[in-house]
Amino acid sequence: MEHVSSVLAGAAATASLTVALFFLKFWRRTKDSFFLLFAAAFAIDAISRFVLGMVQISDAAEPVYFVPRLVTFGLIALAIIKKNAPWNRL
Repeated sequence: MEHVSSVLAGAAATASLTVALFFLKFWRRTKDSFFLLFAAAFAIDAISRFVLGMVQISDAAEPVYFVPRLVTFGLIALAIIKKNAPWNRL
């Protein structure tokens, strides 16, 4: 069962990396920080999922495993807030 978990973590990491590259492509075209922040968030997610798939987890409830997700969701929230901020509409 442990092997299946590693394979699924690798698949999720690959998917997150693909999404990060997708947003990076749009950032290169538009230079909009929204796409750059989303690319960074998904790149961090890909790295954390890869590491979690490679490392033997003794206790998944440890806070250190959730820090990358907190950073990821924080970057996504920041991108959305910046995009919808009143000063962007001027």
